[in-house]
Amino acid sequence: MSFISKVRSFFSLFKEAVKGSEQNFTEGSINRAIFLLSIPMVLEMGMESLLAVVDIFFVSRLNNNDAVTAVGLTEQVMALVYSIAMGLGIATTAIVARRVGEKNEEGAAITAVNSLYIGIALSLIITIVGIFFYEDILKLMGASTKVITVGSSYTMWMLVGNLSIVALFLINAIFRGAGNAAVAMHSLWIANILNMILDPILIFGFGPITAMGVEGAAIATNIGRGAGVLYQLYFLATSKGIVKIHRQNILLDWSVIVQLIKLSVGNIVQFFIPTISWLFLGRILITFGSSVYAGYQIAIRVIIFTILPSWGMANAAATLVGQNLGAGQPDRAEKSVWMTGRLNMFFLGMMSIVFFLVSEPIMRIFSQDPEVIHHGVQCLQIVAFGYVFYGYGMVIVQAFNGAGDSRTPTIINLFTYWFFQVPLAYLLAMKFGFGSSGTFWAIAIAESCLAVVAIYIFKLGKWKSVKV
Repeated sequence: MSFISKVRSFFSLFKEAVKGSEQNFTEGSINRAIFLLSIPMVLEMGMESLLAVVDIFFVSRLNNNDAVTAVGLTEQVMALVYSIAMGLGIATTAIVARRVGEKNEEGAAITAVNSLYIGIALSLIITIVGIFFYEDILKLMGASTKVITVGSSYTMWMLVGNLSIVALFLINAIFRGAGNAAVAMHSLWIANILNMILDPILIFGFGPITAMGVEGAAIATNIGRGAGVLYQLYFLATSKGIVKIHRQNILLDWSVIVQLIKLSVGNIVQFFIPTISWLFLGRILITFGSSVYAGYQIAIRVIIFTILPSWGMANAAATLVGQNLGAGQPDRAEKSVWMTGRLNMFFLGMMSIVFFLVSEPIMRIFSQDPEVIHHGVQCLQIVAFGYVFYGYGMVIVQAFNGAGDSRTPTIINLFTYWFFQVPLAYLLAMKFGFGSSGTFWAIAIAESCLAVVAIYIFKLGKWKSVKV
């Protein structure tokens, strides 16, 4: 095949991936399957991370480190909400993918509907907490009176509007399990376009619209995500694909709900463990002052912006594992994981080089404060040391989840984060005098260890016999 033919073939496949269609990936080329799933999932996760980056970009233009700190502390709290949504979403993807592999389309649709019922119930509880306890939550996170005064309204709106987050994650998980990651990507395009338009208008004011400050960022984000959810619901209701929601399958099915909850609990705990670990790391860093914490928060958003696309590739591996195990092809499932892991490792390896070379210009996009820039650059460069390991580690973890084995990654996370990362960060930062850089080194070391352990356990192959 000539070079021009290869280029045409690539763009044709890329167009197919972006356009999207629900597919069964239990046969045919594994490389093609990875490409068709990974491209929209990478773009989807890039769009999800862009929401946080856009918020912090415009909020930093207020030239108020307390506002940036309020956004950062709130995002750490919201990470708990993301953990719940992602945990339930992973369970949903695993079961939907397994049903698709079994060619049980009705079972996939019933799973999809009942996962949404669970998500709505959880979201209502979080909303009530947000209405009454948003200031107390910031106090618990170590926020000063000044930070609470400036940013508590941002916290309230993000907690009250959590349904848009939960629904977005869950419905996207349904589409991933069905092999149609493009719809998930399209919904986040809508969310981001609206957020980019509304953020500066609501934060700084425009015409008759008065400036809302940091509160405007939260309102803009919720409106954007809400529009994305409406698009998803429309597609689910009118879809001609594998997962079709209609009158016959919208009733509560308690057996499916129990199955989803059982599988989700492990997933949610799995994500809670690193999330709570990051809360402890934040508590350590905020003791060094708002400038250090602001630099860390900006750097973390840049890191998330590069890591979330890698989660897209990891999610592709989860779908391939679920569908192929459902079709009785465990060897094909394992081969898909190793191939995706290599691609992800290469991608993050390239990103680590970028951070080493241009971390300071990246930080200057968000802040002109020399101290904030210094600590942000330090965070980017140190954390990037573990990027190659992260690439393989996150794919392996999602492969376990795609197989319905949430127990293994939960145990790995527990030991890596709570029994290793947090104590190491405290010792390096507070006892051995490394300051904030000690915390950053603890992140890089712990994440690298997690990848090595996960790869070893994956090779044992017990995940192939998990039933869901």
